[in-house]
Amino acid sequence: MVSEALDFKYLLLENYKRLKISELELATIFMIDHLINQGNPFVNADLLSLKMNLDVKEIDKILASLLKKKLLDYVTTGKKTATTLDPLKQKLYSEFQLFLTIEEETKKKKQISDELENIYGTFQKLLNRSLSPVEISRIREWVTYGFTDEQIVNALKDALAKGKKSLNSVDKILLSYQIRDDRTSEGMSPITKDWNKNLEETIRIAKTPWLDDDK
Repeated sequence: MVSEALDFKYLLLENYKRLKISELELATIFMIDHLINQGNPFVNADLLSLKMNLDVKEIDKILASLLKKKLLDYVTTGKKTATTLDPLKQKLYSEFQLFLTIEEETKKKKQISDELENIYGTFQKLLNRSLSPVEISRIREWVTYGFTDEQIVNALKDALAKGKKSLNSVDKILLSYQIRDDRTSEGMSPITKDWNKNLEETIRIAKTPWLDDDK
């Protein structure tokens, strides 16, 4: 499991402020964890006071606070009661997973942004003009569908080699790439006409000269 591979203390130090844990609570948590690992299943204020520079009343307040925040729990099995920091650990692991998700999304957005900048620049260079807002939107759609910048640029080059400059031509070439790849890997293609269902409307709105080059 992921949780087993993570350092509890590291995650706690990284996230305790976010979880609104005070420094006194932090020290108490570390001592509770230490005592449990030393073979003390039940950790109370009396035991903690032997190891900490806090009196029993102060520690009792801290334990009550940790229980209220659902960072600490006492589990009774039969006649035995054990102290557990599992609620806190679960919160820390959730925080870590959320961090990984956000980091992955950030990397993905940057990758897409870099790919788009590369494609825009190449298109403008090959076409020797600026792109219209609709053309930019269409390129973003291709990237969203999963086409790489190399595939998109190659599709434009293939279209230009045939004397065609329209968005429709590049779109059809990309579609042919996808169908070819799907047939190679699966023997069939899941691509449907939905890909181009809004293409005519997109071209009509764009009203740019190059869209009408293909007859």
